[in-house]
Amino acid sequence: MIDFDAHLAPYAAHSSKSRGRLHPEPAAGSRSEFQRDRDRIIHSTAFRRLEYKTQVFLNHEGDLFRTRLTHSIEVAQIARTLARSLRLNEDLVEAVSLAHDLGHTPFGHVGQDVLNECMKDHGGFEHNLQSLRVVDELEEHYGAFDGLNLTFETREGILKHCSPNNARQLGELGQRFIDKKQPSLEAQLANLADEIAYNNHDIDDGLRSGLLSMKQMEEVELFARLHRQVVQQYPGLPGRRELYETIRLMITAMTADLVETSAALLAETAPKSIDDVRESPPLIRFSPKMREETTALKRFLYANLYRHYKVNRMRVKASRIVRELFEAFMTDPVLLPFDYQVTPGDTLKQARKIADYIAGMTDRYAIREHKRIFSLDEL
Repeated sequence: MIDFDAHLAPYAAHSSKSRGRLHPEPAAGSRSEFQRDRDRIIHSTAFRRLEYKTQVFLNHEGDLFRTRLTHSIEVAQIARTLARSLRLNEDLVEAVSLAHDLGHTPFGHVGQDVLNECMKDHGGFEHNLQSLRVVDELEEHYGAFDGLNLTFETREGILKHCSPNNARQLGELGQRFIDKKQPSLEAQLANLADEIAYNNHDIDDGLRSGLLSMKQMEEVELFARLHRQVVQQYPGLPGRRELYETIRLMITAMTADLVETSAALLAETAPKSIDDVRESPPLIRFSPKMREETTALKRFLYANLYRHYKVNRMRVKASRIVRELFEAFMTDPVLLPFDYQVTPGDTLKQARKIADYIAGMTDRYAIREHKRIFSLDEL
């Protein structure tokens, strides 16, 4: 039998010691349990939809802007590199990275915010919980069970945040939020790989769109410092290559800092197993200086890119689409496909099915659906 865990540190998540699946299945033999999770995620319907879901810019605004799909692939690449350096489980961090955005609505965070407002009297909406709902219930690929039947460890990594009320409804999976314990190191690492990816790649998309300028980026100390290095090493380099070199150095600086800081914490804490990890404070971290610099970068991007007036205009349009779709479906559930209609009178269940329907839409499908319902030209 193949030993998939032989190279791992004792505190890593070992597939042979997984807490298992909700529905027991025989081992695959040629693949570890976490490899099977990754493969199921890649073949899922929700994963394919990420190709047409917004990261920052709407899918139709340009062919070269990132989508939720390309972002997820970039997160997985960074996470695997970090996991290898720390002797953690690469297959698990890849599975978590690829699945972390499966529950995202169309139109990025604005879609989530509006859908949460619409659902405030029906249990609310949060994309982490929706991602878990996708893999636990909504995917329909198997005869024996709903969802993808992923391992506990992959599901744990998907669920980055959870309110105490929701945690109590999730049983064993939600218990760590009640007990204030940590997830696996792989889950902690995937979370920071996500941050590294979107911080750096949103700079690229922001500059490509013209909403950010290199002069503005010089206000960010981390970017400015590494940009000066690029200019000194490659004087006269064309603009795009100069930018890519700078972003490459930024990713390298962040990942190197994370590995160095986390390795030192692991050596100091010396966890002997994943159970020790769960009892410890977070052990995958940036240094205080790097955390300060990445926080400054996030604040800059929020003020200058995510709240740029052109992005805000699209946010307003997207908000209207999501809100009006939800209200129309709640008022007249007969407008929904048959699979999303429930017994009349069960308002709570109907609202959740509507949230599932809207959250599963791509940007372009949501726009078309809105036109089909509200435009007289679509008669």
